[in-house]
Amino acid sequence: MKKILAVTACPTGIAHTYMAAEALQKAAEQKNIECKVETRGAVGVENGLTEDDIAGAHAIIIAADTDADEGRFVGKPIVKASVGEAIKNPDKLLEEALNKKPVAQDYVAAVEKTKAERTAQRTGAYKHLMNGVSFMIPLVAAGGLIIAISFIFGIEAFKQQGTLAAALMDIGGGAAFALMVPVLAGYIAFSVAEKPGLAPGLVGGMLASKIGAGFLGGIIAGFIAGYIALWLKQTIKLPRNLEGLKPILIIPFFATLVTGLLIIYVIGGPVKSIMDGLTHWLSGLTGTNAVFLGLLLGAMMAFDMGGPVNKAAYTFGVGLLGSGIYEPMAAIMAAGMTPPLGLWLATLLAPKKYTVEEREAGKAAAALGISFITEGAIPFAAADPVRVIPAIMAGSAVTGALSMMFGATLRAPHGGIFVLPIPHAVGNLGLYVMAIAVGTVVTALLVNILKRNA
Repeated sequence: MKKILAVTACPTGIAHTYMAAEALQKAAEQKNIECKVETRGAVGVENGLTEDDIAGAHAIIIAADTDADEGRFVGKPIVKASVGEAIKNPDKLLEEALNKKPVAQDYVAAVEKTKAERTAQRTGAYKHLMNGVSFMIPLVAAGGLIIAISFIFGIEAFKQQGTLAAALMDIGGGAAFALMVPVLAGYIAFSVAEKPGLAPGLVGGMLASKIGAGFLGGIIAGFIAGYIALWLKQTIKLPRNLEGLKPILIIPFFATLVTGLLIIYVIGGPVKSIMDGLTHWLSGLTGTNAVFLGLLLGAMMAFDMGGPVNKAAYTFGVGLLGSGIYEPMAAIMAAGMTPPLGLWLATLLAPKKYTVEEREAGKAAAALGISFITEGAIPFAAADPVRVIPAIMAGSAVTGALSMMFGATLRAPHGGIFVLPIPHAVGNLGLYVMAIAVGTVVTALLVNILKRNA
C-alpha cells in the first residue's frame, strides 16, 4: 500500500488548517489509503512528520497558504494546493499524489537530500540557533549588497541626504541590517516555542540591538524568549473554547514583558561589554593572529561540509557583519567554496584515479563550489573520508589564511562567485580570487597524492 503524507497550514492556524486535515484523512479512509497529516496551526506543529515517515512516503501533499517547511521533502514527489482546495477536493489531491512517479536522483539532488537530512537531524539548541540563522541570512545578504551598491557613488556619498546613495544606505543599513538581530532572535524563539515565541523573540532581539549587545545578545534573547514562551505554553491551562487566546494574546504578552525586562536590566549590559571587546580585538587583528584565525575558520568550513562545525564558523562570520567586521566572512566563504572546487580540479588532473561517475560528479561539484555550497564535496568525502577530508581541510585552511592575510573583505554572506562582480561587495578582489585559486589547487594536489587509482 502506498503511503501518502500531507501538511496543512493556513495563515491564522485556527480553523482551516484542521478542516483541511480532517477532509484529507476522511477521504483517505474511504479510499483505504494510508495517510498521515501534519497540522501547523496556532498552537504549533501537531502530529509532526518524522524522518522515517518521509523516507517511506510515496508522495507528499502540501495544502498550505503559509510556510510548511518544504525543504524536508527533497527527492519526494510533491502535490501543492491551498487549504481551501484540500477542504473541497481532497479526493482529487489524493489521486494526484498516488499517480506521482518517484523523483530521479542526480548528483545535485543527492547533495540537496543530504542537506535536508542534516536539517532534519538537528536537535536542541543547535537546531534552534540554525533556524534563526537561516532566516537572518537573506537580510544580511540583501542588506550587504545594497550597501555595497551605494558605494558605487563614493564611499561617503550616502551622507548627502536626498541622494540615491543615501536611499540605498537606508534600505541596506537602516532597514535590512537593523532587522538582522531581531529576526535572528525571533526565529530562534519560534523554533523553540513555535508561533507563541515569535513576538517575544523579535522584541527581545530588537532590544538587544538597540542596547548594542549585537548578534550575541540576539541569540541569548531568542533562547530566553523561546523557553519562557514554551514554559507558558505548557503550564497555562484554559477551557477548550479559550485555547485560541493562548498563542495570540496571553503567551506573547507575558513572554515579551519578561524577556524585555531581562534584556534591559540583567543581560544587555554585560553582553554589550563582551561584544565591544570582541569587536575591538577582531578590528585590531594583523599578521600572524589574522592568519591563524583564517586557518582555523577555513579548516572548520571543510571539516564537516555543512555540519555543526561548518555552521559554527559560518554563524560567527555572519554575526560580525552587523558589527562592521567583514574579513572573517570573506575567509569563510572562500574556504567554503574550495572543497568542491578542489575535488572537481582533482578529477581533471588525475582522471585515472576516479570512476566515470566520479568524473561526471566533479562537474556538478564545480557548479556547487562556485555557488558556495560546501556540501558539494560530501559524496566524494563519504566515499573516501580518510583521504578526502584531510585534503579538503588543508586546502580550505590555506584559503582562509590567505584571505585574512590579504585583508579581503566580504559584505554579503552568500552567493559565491556571483557576488564578486558587484562593485565594493568584495575588498581586495584580485587577491581574494587568488586565495580561492591557491586553496583549490592545494586541495586537488593533496587529494590526488593520497588517492589510489580507481
